[in-house]
Amino acid sequence: MSLDQRREQEKQERRDSILDAAEQAFFSKGFDKCSMDEIARTAQLSRALLYVYFKDKTAIMRGIMLRSVESLRNRFVEVSQSEDVGIQKVGALGRAYYTFSQEKPDYFDVLTQSGTFPHLLDEDEQSQALQCCGNEVMQLMVEVLTQGVADGSLSAERVADPVKTAYFLRGALHGVIMEARQPDQKATDLPDAETLISYTIDMLGHSMRP
Repeated sequence: MSLDQRREQEKQERRDSILDAAEQAFFSKGFDKCSMDEIARTAQLSRALLYVYFKDKTAIMRGIMLRSVESLRNRFVEVSQSEDVGIQKVGALGRAYYTFSQEKPDYFDVLTQSGTFPHLLDEDEQSQALQCCGNEVMQLMVEVLTQGVADGSLSAERVADPVKTAYFLRGALHGVIMEARQPDQKATDLPDAETLISYTIDMLGHSMRP
């Protein structure tokens, strides 16, 4: 490993340690209640060094958002490669999204709230990477839908616009996941979360079949 490569690796490790510390603080106390000083102490860094890597809390949160969407993208890539037929891939993506919300609830919440977070006001490498990764997630969904139409497992008429269909599927499933996560769910007549999610994925699949 060259000297430049070692320095770059050390820089990335330092960034990761800062983001680890910020996640610990943000997810336990909330973004507004945490300070740069607290993040620096948790990461065992000086406040001055922290600002070398991130100019403010918002920049740190953008880094966490990027981690979140990368985690989701990686799951989508993995499950999309585990199935051969388009309609099966659609179901696999839906189940992967629900599993993500269960196994990575903090990341799921970060992505849910990203639309109202002022991270889009600043343009830097992180915000550009965040937008790029988000586009990759949607493009993967579009490609799965397009494949389903091509292999005949999805209706060309009902999936006439794969982009619009991808947004519809994401929105519909996200809404059901949010409903299933309500703390008072057990006091209602709703079925358990697993049953509700499976039913939703099945119904969305049926709505697109030939």
